Amino acid sequence: MKTRMTQMLGIEHPIIQGGMMWVGRAELASAVSNAGGLGILTALTQPSPEELLREIQRCREMTDKPFGVNLTILPTIKPVPYDEYLDATIEGGVKVVETAGRNPQEFIPRLRENGVRIIHKCTSVRHALKAESIGCDAVSVDGFECAGHPGEDDVTNLVLLPAAAKRLTIPMIASGGIGNGRQLAAALMLGAEAVNMGTRFVATREAPVHDKVKQAMVEADERQTTLIFRSLRNTARVFGNSIAKEVVAIEAKQGETDFADLQPLVAGTRGREQVLEGGDIEGGIWTAGQVIGLIDDIPDCAELLRRMVDEAEQAIRTRARSLGL
Repeated sequence: MKTRMTQMLGIEHPIIQGGMMWVGRAELASAVSNAGGLGILTALTQPSPEELLREIQRCREMTDKPFGVNLTILPTIKPVPYDEYLDATIEGGVKVVETAGRNPQEFIPRLRENGVRIIHKCTSVRHALKAESIGCDAVSVDGFECAGHPGEDDVTNLVLLPAAAKRLTIPMIASGGIGNGRQLAAALMLGAEAVNMGTRFVATREAPVHDKVKQAMVEADERQTTLIFRSLRNTARVFGNSIAKEVVAIEAKQGETDFADLQPLVAGTRGREQVLEGGDIEGGIWTAGQVIGLIDDIPDCAELLRRMVDEAEQAIRTRARSLGL
């Protein structure tokens, strides 16, 4: 499959692994790239820019294919040295950066000077157009189905993707709720040049996540995610475990939600140590998209990408024949 994104990124298949906190490490990113997609390291998973550079070097030892780095730019209590993380990315020779969170405009000149392609994650048409106007090379458009932060507009990809495609001139990547080849084919028909998957890649053999978490995703259906932080207008989609339900119950109380009441439940270290590393499904908050309802197995990345591309091509050919095209 050749699209504007495969040509831009120098990859075989129009499939990109999303940046995921604690999960976007060298083992997964290199496996996706070796399989013909684009693997992504998550910068802030590494506790310092120096350790990010070491992770980039480690990933390069595992693959000679292109891979990228995700940098999510958000307000934090403790300042994050974003400039230094970018320096490490550039020094490591990475040529694709996926930005998310706030406007990345201040970083674009440095990235462009060093020949780095910039993909910005957006949850609305207006934000996608802004990303195009400031010089991003492509946008990854996240529908309401996605894991993590879907924005506050609640628009699903069946509407969001063609709405964005109608107005953008730069390539668009479909993100959120995607996990199989039929969806890859559908995304291409809706105007996307590639798909971005996070949750689906968590349920692969190479993902650095406890097997009990992967198995829970196989056993779940599409109804087993929950939206938290709605009262704070910082909506996040997570797996619907007992902790998530407790958060929702606190938010449902009368009056304004005090984040201090939620903080012990939603601490990132709790989700990482107890869930992703320890395998306790009820141990903390962990992000998951509605695509868990389409996950039936835990393949390696090469098998997953090969199967998706074969299924997409077959779906396109079969439908075209059935319609007499």
